Amino acid sequence: MASQPSKQLETFDNPHPERDFHIHMEIPEFTCLCPKTGQPDFATLYLDYIPDRQCVELKSLKLYIWSFRDEGAFHEAVTNRILDDLVQATTPRFMRLTAKFFVRGGIFTNVVAEHRQPGWTPQPRVELSAFEHQSNTRG
Repeated sequence: MASQPSKQLETFDNPHPERDFHIHMEIPEFTCLCPKTGQPDFATLYLDYIPDRQCVELKSLKLYIWSFRDEGAFHEAVTNRILDDLVQATTPRFMRLTAKFFVRGGIFTNVVAEHRQPGWTPQPRVELSAFEHQSNTRG
């Protein structure tokens, strides 16, 4: 049976809820329609999040993203709607959705929307020097 677009986002239990870890996804085939002209808009979506108790299941995310293909939406509205739906499904500690829309009329549009769980603050990032990184990657 062929897959169909769906607004239903599925989740699974975070395998390590005791730890902050970063999930990064690139979704290069997002499409929706311009609400003014009906012409297709294309974007690459970058989803970055630190899960709490739930993670988003990839096939359901793919079908969810596909569901926008025939919908008219302004870039700002669709980016925030996707973020809101993902936050509702997963209740992450932190989530950022970056939508990089392809050029239209000579203008590139990038929309960045974020959610931060109340009271959550990230741990300081550990930066390793190039020397440390190189020495750790050599057998």
